[in-house]
Amino acid sequence: MSHMALKRVPPSIRQSISLTRLDVSCNRIADLDQAGFEDIPGLMSVKVQNNRLSVLPSYFGHLKALKYLNISNNAFDHFPAIVCEIPTLLDLDVSFNALTYLPSEIGKLVNLERLVIVGNVIVALPYEFTRLENLREFDCRRNQIVDFTAAYALPKLEVLKAEKNDVKVVEAQFGPKMRDINLSNNSITKISLSILAADSPSYGLTNLDLSFAKLSSIADEALAQLVSLATLKLDGNQFVKLPESIGNLSLLKELHCTDNILVALPEGLSKLQNLVVVNVHNNNLKDLPASLWLCSSLSTLNVSSNLLETFPDPPPANERIQVDENGRKSSASSGTQTPTGKLSPPLGLSLRQLYLADNRLGDDVFDPISLLSELSTLNLSFNEISEIPEGTLRKNTHLVALYLSGNKLTSIPAEDLTNDSQELRILHLNGNKLQSLPAELSAVVNLKVLDVGSNVLKYNINNWRFDWNWTKNIELRYFNLSGNKRLEIKPNERNQYDNSTTPDIANFNSLSHLRVLGLMDITLRIPLPDEGDDRRVRTSFSEVNNMAYGISDTLGKYEHMLLSDMVVPQFRGKENESLFGIFGRAHTSTPTLIARVKSYVAEWFAPTFSEQLGKLREGEGVEDAFRRAFLLLNKACYENFAITEPGGRKGSQASTGNTSLSGGQFGSIPAQTATVLRTGASGVVAYIVDKTLYVANAGLALAVVSKQGTAELLSHKHEPFDRSEAARIRQAEGWISPKGLLNEDLDMSRGFGFYHLLPSINARPDVRQWQLSESDEFVILANKGLWDFMSYQTAVDIARTEKENPMMAAQKLRDFALGYGADGSIMVMIIGVGDLFVARGARTRQIAIEDASQLDSYYKQRQGRRGKDDIGDRTLARLDREIPPPTGMVALVFTDIKNSTSLWETNQGMQIAIKMHNALLRRQLRNIGGYEVKTEGDAFVVSFPTVAGALLWTFTCQLLLMQEDWPREILECEDGKEIRDEDGTLLYRGISVRMGIHWGNPVCEADPVTKRMDYFGPIVNRAARISGAADGGQITVSRDVVNEIQDVYDSLEQQVAVLEEVEGGEDQALAAEAALEAEEKMGPHISQLRKLGFRISYMGEKKLKGLETPEKLSLVYPTPIAARLNFTTTKPDIKAATIFEPKAGLVNVDEVRQLASLCLRLEALSSSGTIAHTHTHSHAHTHSTALTKSNSKMDNRASRYSVRNPDLLLPIIGAERTDDELLQILDSLSIRIENSLSTLYLKQLGGFSSVLAALTQATNVEPRLINHALALFGNLMNVPSTSSAQDPSSVALD
Repeated sequence: MSHMALKRVPPSIRQSISLTRLDVSCNRIADLDQAGFEDIPGLMSVKVQNNRLSVLPSYFGHLKALKYLNISNNAFDHFPAIVCEIPTLLDLDVSFNALTYLPSEIGKLVNLERLVIVGNVIVALPYEFTRLENLREFDCRRNQIVDFTAAYALPKLEVLKAEKNDVKVVEAQFGPKMRDINLSNNSITKISLSILAADSPSYGLTNLDLSFAKLSSIADEALAQLVSLATLKLDGNQFVKLPESIGNLSLLKELHCTDNILVALPEGLSKLQNLVVVNVHNNNLKDLPASLWLCSSLSTLNVSSNLLETFPDPPPANERIQVDENGRKSSASSGTQTPTGKLSPPLGLSLRQLYLADNRLGDDVFDPISLLSELSTLNLSFNEISEIPEGTLRKNTHLVALYLSGNKLTSIPAEDLTNDSQELRILHLNGNKLQSLPAELSAVVNLKVLDVGSNVLKYNINNWRFDWNWTKNIELRYFNLSGNKRLEIKPNERNQYDNSTTPDIANFNSLSHLRVLGLMDITLRIPLPDEGDDRRVRTSFSEVNNMAYGISDTLGKYEHMLLSDMVVPQFRGKENESLFGIFGRAHTSTPTLIARVKSYVAEWFAPTFSEQLGKLREGEGVEDAFRRAFLLLNKACYENFAITEPGGRKGSQASTGNTSLSGGQFGSIPAQTATVLRTGASGVVAYIVDKTLYVANAGLALAVVSKQGTAELLSHKHEPFDRSEAARIRQAEGWISPKGLLNEDLDMSRGFGFYHLLPSINARPDVRQWQLSESDEFVILANKGLWDFMSYQTAVDIARTEKENPMMAAQKLRDFALGYGADGSIMVMIIGVGDLFVARGARTRQIAIEDASQLDSYYKQRQGRRGKDDIGDRTLARLDREIPPPTGMVALVFTDIKNSTSLWETNQGMQIAIKMHNALLRRQLRNIGGYEVKTEGDAFVVSFPTVAGALLWTFTCQLLLMQEDWPREILECEDGKEIRDEDGTLLYRGISVRMGIHWGNPVCEADPVTKRMDYFGPIVNRAARISGAADGGQITVSRDVVNEIQDVYDSLEQQVAVLEEVEGGEDQALAAEAALEAEEKMGPHISQLRKLGFRISYMGEKKLKGLETPEKLSLVYPTPIAARLNFTTTKPDIKAATIFEPKAGLVNVDEVRQLASLCLRLEALSSSGTIAHTHTHSHAHTHSTALTKSNSKMDNRASRYSVRNPDLLLPIIGAERTDDELLQILDSLSIRIENSLSTLYLKQLGGFSSVLAALTQATNVEPRLINHALALFGNLMNVPSTSSAQDPSSVALD
């Protein structure tokens, strides 16, 4: 009786006295008072999830046979106490309600075996919970429970799922039956296990998940007791090393420790003869233990994104010791021999997948890899490989996938790849130095994926005898040549006497299975294959509206395309507008079905959105157009795929909303079409108009912007587990399963398609407006296939290593995800929005390469950021290189954590907090441009070449320290708690750092041991004492720093004032340009300081320890936290602050707006149009049938004579605009006005323009004078002349 829209249980149900199982889920039942369940004596199972229940009737306590009760996804705000009166209950599910506590009476359910409370807000477990002695599974994910002590020791508990709670410390003794514990995404800083007595049975735990906690270590004795452990997950923590006792876990099969800071793996791994998977990507490993070769069961090894320079050779045969399952050691000298007669180490016969991407490996890595005879997947992308030694890959006879992207290869060993036993299907060679491909590549007949993009290919593809041509690789599904700017594909030019019947091979006709063909930036002189739902051909240039642009994708493990892209330069015919989008999914449950929804949406989004922009009414904005476009397109998509009913009428289910029919079918729609309608797509769209970015998304495709190296999420992740989405789903009568699936079907809550789930899912987008500035570098659009494998900040860090080449940056992000183990469909799009703030033609781009002699300089430029350095941190190695140590006049900054000694003694979270503190300060040093001199404990000493850089770094760090995800122990202590002012503005949160800045000329000498620059002398001593005078969260500066700040600002203001005085205040543009030039001369950070704004408060003269001369100290704060001064100015020696507010623009915004209005009116006159100040309604477009091309056309007549929404024709001119932005707008408007006046002038002349030109040439008199003379003559003769027409300047522009 589920999905029947019932408002109450039918009264006749009580007559079914033999009923044992009742399912009335997914209805609209508000109460069960009259349901009569008490009259059914044998009722064992009741499912009433996804209704509107808030209480349960008292008769539930009399259901003596009831064993299974599901009341999830209802409206309970407190636990129904009557449930505790059902002693026979075995299974209870109360997920996704609003429960805040579990009553103590729950201890009465002594027979309960399974309890699910996912998605509530429960904060604690009552002591009586320990009485649930028969409980076997407890699922309490996504609550706020702090302590699980009451659950750990339950005697029969086997499974504890406690992901995303508020656990801080795990001090437990697990019960003897415990098998599986998931404590991921908790703020755990410490884990310890009680030591069992000698006569007690050992812990039986087999799966332990502590991912994304706040752990930095696990005690050896704790791990040593988990002798039955089979899976250990420690991803996303701060581990520097793993306990050696891990070698005693003889049953361990999977070890996951990604995204940590490991510097080494324990040697004891060789003892783990059952180990199958080791995944430690994104750490700081510099080498691997040679003992890994002795792991006889290891099948997958992922060490991508580390600092490896070599892959270990196997130990000599006489030194190999094997350990059997019983722990007995034996010699390996009698191991299995390879076909060459050499003894193969155990790893050589077990390893199938090896991921070594993003390391520092050289050519010698292939020698040990050649011993891995069973290897099927090898990923060596983004290393330092320049040549593959001949004959090495030939030994990997089972190789199916080979990834060599981003190296320095100039050739590939064709003979190795064309070995008869070769099974190669995937080959990635993008981002190398390849100029041609060998003809032997045609012999790889099973090749399905070939990516050779972003190389320097330049060869004759028709010369098939010596160079490769694709016509024989007929199995190709994915073929990418994009980014090879020198490559030209042209037809075969045959000699007229050539009677050869050889077909033209310069086309793609033979590739009938092709899904994706990348030809961006390539010169094409041949016809191209048609596009369709399952084929994408990209031929555009890697620049859109003067912005660099790049895209990369992969089919993953699927045969068909799951993703489609959309790129529209000059959207709506305007040079200042562009549109980008990604639609689709990373995975599908119907891999044999062509994904048609994503193709339809990608094709029709631009015309639909354009139409909705044109229909905007007064008071509406781009957000409204986005919303309507998403929703209308979703409806039209349904109508397009629905089969016409008898009589020629389309099905009307989309309009009635009745798409969820009995049996999961869509009425009389054929099964094949119904299957298509059950599929769908996520979508993310970026619309750029002038320097304003709008992002709309529905689903799991997201957009991220890089703001000076810091990732900013511009989208909302629509997943059912999200509390706001869960509330909306419940209001739409949908429900969420404990697996986090919408209606037990879908992992996202919004998107296109999935019509069988309406209205629980919809296509309404979240829309975000982002005002672009000089700090914004690029925007990343990507689907779930990327975001599942890297954080937003990691993606930005990786893309910034190639920020001058977005095409390569997009390929790099995709390849890194593949290196981390992604197997789904991925699409990444990068838009270089930073180019909008660079003068046209002045952008630094990938250089054009005309001959091979330029290759070395090109790749030196492109890979300059990736060179070796002494940094032992993978994340820092991706960031901008550290600046050279400043000398001469230097800004010295000292920092120190307030009460750090006390925190180390008393706060368990300090160990992880100090690592987070260090990482934040070092990241901003790289982004802003500072030099780390040294650290002493938790104190930093850094230097900057300018005071502006030092101030910006201290301001940025103070602001970001409040946003850090600190351990809960830190946030709950006195020194780390949140403090807000009376207006609610956050002033303090987390550890509090004091900072001091001094400006001077210290003695500079390199340290003979560390080889780093160090500073000495009185300047350094004074800087240290200035920092010591600050309190936590304060920034103290010396008088020299204040003078430097004042000098900079005074010089700027004086220069502008002089110019304004000379020009009488009329030429504001010239003044603004002068100010900007001054900023450039005085440091790259001064303009950012002016925009941020800050305040200086004089503290007075202070006698500093150890210094004879007192120092005049001041406090400085950035404007966002300037209210911190209010916590200090109560002291009598602190004076009121000198305020450097965010600098107002020197160009008058109102005058620019007036000029823009004049520009619009002139353009309207020049095109015989008018300006409509109110909306002019056009005829209504109906959407009762499928969307057709006619829907996208505007009313030509109306658009010709009336500008309906003039604001859309102009850039956004607001107070937030900077001077240089307004200057660029002025330049654009002046060009438009000049063009309009020229058009009006020519229109007034009419056909007389050719006569005027001839007169001008014959008389050498200016056309203006000739025209004036003719006008005078016409007046004398009373004949209308060309100038007697109405002067444009006298036209009424209203």
